[in-house]
Amino acid sequence: MDWSILHTLNDFLYQHDAVEDPLLFYINISEALFIAALVLILVFANGERLRPWRRTAVAAGLSAGLALLVGKVISEIVDRARPFVDDPHGVHLFSGHAADPGFPSDHATGAFAIAMAIWLRNRLWGTVALIAAAVLSIGRVAIGVHFPSDVLAGAALGCGAALLLYARPARDRIDRLSDLLGGWFEAGLRRLGLGARDRPTSARTGSSTK
Repeated sequence: MDWSILHTLNDFLYQHDAVEDPLLFYINISEALFIAALVLILVFANGERLRPWRRTAVAAGLSAGLALLVGKVISEIVDRARPFVDDPHGVHLFSGHAADPGFPSDHATGAFAIAMAIWLRNRLWGTVALIAAAVLSIGRVAIGVHFPSDVLAGAALGCGAALLLYARPARDRIDRLSDLLGGWFEAGLRRLGLGARDRPTSARTGSSTK
């Protein structure tokens, strides 16, 4: 089944340049894209109203870190060769890649950890992130660097890590950590004159002083 799905996707991509180019571009920038999204949220999600977004970004980052750490251990134990190594003449390789172990897929692991962490806190944007993670995972199979089971294992591992850190005890600690870091960051911005300053009480209430 692994080989059948792999060859179907791999051959399809080889025969359709119109799909190959944008998919390969997305795959190549995907890692930076997911990381950049989290960094932007951490930097710009300031103030009480946007606090849930910062908590989400911190949870997503920690989920990805945990999942990738476990995935690294698994990959060393399983030591599974990639498709282009197992069948160098039958698999089309669309970009250079190291011949390191491919199970589970790091890209799928990290992307699904981030996406699931977002989905648990925001269904709309979480669904968008899950779709992006799924396209990335399918693309990694299509370009010949992973078996379908590699990305399925990565998806399961990433989602599992996000669910584990969403459990109440872990979630409460992550939220407190996020609020602490956010407080330090916002205080630093205020010292630099870049943060939002509280308006005087009279301005907020509409009263004036004589």
